[in-house]
Amino acid sequence: MPHAPANAHIRFALHPDHHPGVIATTSGPTADAARSHLHDLGWRSTGPTTMVLARIDRDEPHYANIAAEQLQRYGFTVDITPGLQDEIDTEWEWGNYPFPWCTQEEVREVSAEAQRIHDDIAEGRLVVHLHADDGQNTVAVASYTTGVRRHVHLHGENHVRQITSTFESEAEAVAEFQRLYSVAVRPGPAPLTNLERTIRQILADVSLTARQETAAPAVEPQTAGPGEHEAFLQALFDDAPQWERYRPFDETTIAVHESLAVRAEFDHEARHRTDVAWTVAEYNGPVGDRLWHTTITAGTPVPLIGTILQHLDAPPVWSSQGPHEVLRAAGWHPASHPAHTSWTATDGSITFEHPPHSTEERWIVYGGNDLDSAAWTIRLSAGVDEDLLAELTAAAAVLAPTPRAAPLTATALRLPPALPQPRVHSR
Repeated sequence: MPHAPANAHIRFALHPDHHPGVIATTSGPTADAARSHLHDLGWRSTGPTTMVLARIDRDEPHYANIAAEQLQRYGFTVDITPGLQDEIDTEWEWGNYPFPWCTQEEVREVSAEAQRIHDDIAEGRLVVHLHADDGQNTVAVASYTTGVRRHVHLHGENHVRQITSTFESEAEAVAEFQRLYSVAVRPGPAPLTNLERTIRQILADVSLTARQETAAPAVEPQTAGPGEHEAFLQALFDDAPQWERYRPFDETTIAVHESLAVRAEFDHEARHRTDVAWTVAEYNGPVGDRLWHTTITAGTPVPLIGTILQHLDAPPVWSSQGPHEVLRAAGWHPASHPAHTSWTATDGSITFEHPPHSTEERWIVYGGNDLDSAAWTIRLSAGVDEDLLAELTAAAAVLAPTPRAAPLTATALRLPPALPQPRVHSR
C-alpha cells in the first residue's frame, strides 16, 4: 500500500460558525491527494488549503474521525484539535428520534441514508415533484435523474428522511401520492428546514470561495484566430489520407476515419464563442453504437482539437497517468465543489471540470475562469478514454505554462480504494 510522505499534514477542527461541522486544513506536497480522498467522503473545498464537512445528520465529528483514521492508514500526518476530540468522545442521542428501539449503529445507518437523499436533492440527482404535510411529517414524491431511474415516495425531514415506496414510472408514483394525500398535496419540494438552510448556506459560501480562488485570470486564454479551424481541416485532408472528406451541405464538412469508427463534423458557419464548430464521435465499429462524443466551440485552440483527432487516429503508448495526475504534476490548482471537481491553470486561463455523475458532460474544458462566459469550451461525454483525457490535459498544460517547471511525467500518489469504515465509539 502506498504511503504519503510524513510532511503531508491534515488538521481537523470544529467549524467556528456551524456546530458541529468540521474544518480540515491541509498542507504538504501531497496535500492534494488527501483533499481528493476527503472530497470522496463528502468534504467540500473552502479555499486552497481548507475543506468543510457539513452533514444533515449533525454527526460530523464521527465522520471526521473516520476520515482521520483512513488518512493515517495512507501515511498522512493527522491532528485533531482537543475541542473536536471531545465531540468525538462524547456519547449522544437524538432527543426526537422516532425509532427508540434502534441501536446507535442502526440510528447511524438510517441517518446516513437520509444524508444520501439530502445530497441527491441538493445536487439535482433527485427531483421532487410534489410534497404534502400528513399532519405529523413532511412527505414527497420524487424521481432520480441519474443512474437507474427510480421514482420514490419520501417520508420525514433532515436526519430521518426515508424512502418508503419505489415505483417504475413517474406517473404511477405521482398518482399514488395524490391518492394518499389528496388536498394536502402542494407542487415542488417542501420549504427548507432551518438545518437544511444552514447547510445550503455553508455550501453556497464554498462555491463562492471556489469561484473567487480563480477570479480574474492574469492572462487572456488563447483562442483560435479567424480561419485557423478551416486551415486545420484542410491540412487534415492534405496530410492525413486516412481521413476522407464528406460534405452533405455547403456549411458542413464531415471527416470520416478509414476505420469507419470515428467521425468528425465541422460547421463552417460557427463564429460566436458559444457556437459548436466541431462534433467528434467514436463508435464501436463501423456499424456499432456510439461510445462517446465531444462538442468543441469556435474559439478552441487548434492544438487541442489536433490532440483529440490524433489520439483517435493512432493512440500513442501512454504512461498510465490519468488526467488528474497530469494536471497535478503541471501545478494546476484543484478545487472541490458540491457537484464536481475542477483544476485551474496557475494563470487562470484554462479550467478542467469533472462532474462525475453527468453523462453528456463528464469532462468540460474551457478557456477563462467562468464557464458562463468562457472564450471556448470542449465538452466530453461519459465513455471518453482516460488516455485521451491525459493527452488533452497535457496539451492544455502546454498552452497555459506554469511558473515552476513541473515535469508532466511525474508520478503522483495514487490512493488505494477506500477502506471499509471502522466503527468507532459514539459521541
